[in-house]
Amino acid sequence: MRKTAHFGRTEKGASASQKPARHGIHPALFYSMFAILLGGNGLLGTSLLLTPDISRLFSQQSEQVMEAYEDRIAQLRVEVDRLHSRSYAQAGDINLQLQELSQQQQVLLEQHQLVRALVDKAGELGIEPATLARSDDQTSPVALATPTTASGNPDIDATAASVSQMMDETQFAMASIAETAIDRTDSIMSELSDLGIRLTLPEPEDGVGGPLLPPQAGAESSPMVDDANAVLTALVRYKAARDGIDRAPVHMPITGNFRKSSGFGNRTDPFSGGRAFHSGLDFAAPSGSTVLSAGKGVVSFVGERSGYGKTVEVTHGNGLITRYGHLSAYLAVEGQAVSTGTPIAKVGSTGRSTGPHLHFEVRKNDVAVNPQAYLNSGKRLLALLG
Repeated sequence: MRKTAHFGRTEKGASASQKPARHGIHPALFYSMFAILLGGNGLLGTSLLLTPDISRLFSQQSEQVMEAYEDRIAQLRVEVDRLHSRSYAQAGDINLQLQELSQQQQVLLEQHQLVRALVDKAGELGIEPATLARSDDQTSPVALATPTTASGNPDIDATAASVSQMMDETQFAMASIAETAIDRTDSIMSELSDLGIRLTLPEPEDGVGGPLLPPQAGAESSPMVDDANAVLTALVRYKAARDGIDRAPVHMPITGNFRKSSGFGNRTDPFSGGRAFHSGLDFAAPSGSTVLSAGKGVVSFVGERSGYGKTVEVTHGNGLITRYGHLSAYLAVEGQAVSTGTPIAKVGSTGRSTGPHLHFEVRKNDVAVNPQAYLNSGKRLLALLG
């Protein structure tokens, strides 16, 4: 108890003997610091609010430069794309043109080969057309590769010129064949018509057909094929006309050493000395000389006839018969098919004759006609055929 009271007095006494210390901020300093802090916060807030504008202000020049650069890049890209597009379009046009030319060249090559076949056919008939380059000739347009320029790019113009040259060549060759065939056919028809021989030539075959459909744009048939068919028709008709020449008795019935000793018509009879009609031509020739058929036909008589001695007759059609008299021997039999130049007999002096010779007679519908007209026509036709 005493101890406790002692402590109590001690604290109480100490408190009474000392003044309490003051702890705190002077009001003036506090308000000054508050004003500074408030001002700083205001400045900070203002700076935060103005930061984008300031940033844009300081970076405005850089952004303008970047924007201008990006615009230029965009322009360059557009220009490059445009150039690329133009280049691709040009390349596409070139490829398309080359493809079309290639297809046309392939078609023309096939047609060129067709014309080649027509040329060979014409050659068999004795027609020499205009010069036509062979497909295996290195100078032929069909054998040329696609031309290129100095830079190695395809030369469209040269390729087109090559195809055009080939077209002109084949067209010229076909025109030459057709023109020659038609002219010769007309000449043959005219010559034989003057002799009273009528030929029936084949017309174009009618092996075509199909449903009747309306025309379509871009579906025209190839003119080259039509031209080739026309040439083929001309060749077929020409061959028929040539065959008509072979059937007509217009060829010499004897070759070698001979002379014409008597003509057709009225003459002095060698036996009576008076005027008499001679129905044929006489060719003086050595006995045993070969007598030839004057044309294609069938042997219709082998035997003796009054005044003619040993005789051979050949029927040629169109009412025409050739008679060969004064023979020494027969080389043909009745019913035998003969061609122009087929040996049928030997020269002699049988019948009413003064010496070895061949009596050659042409009869139309059993009436004697002048053989010289037939032989003259034959000479002109042989010259025409070359």
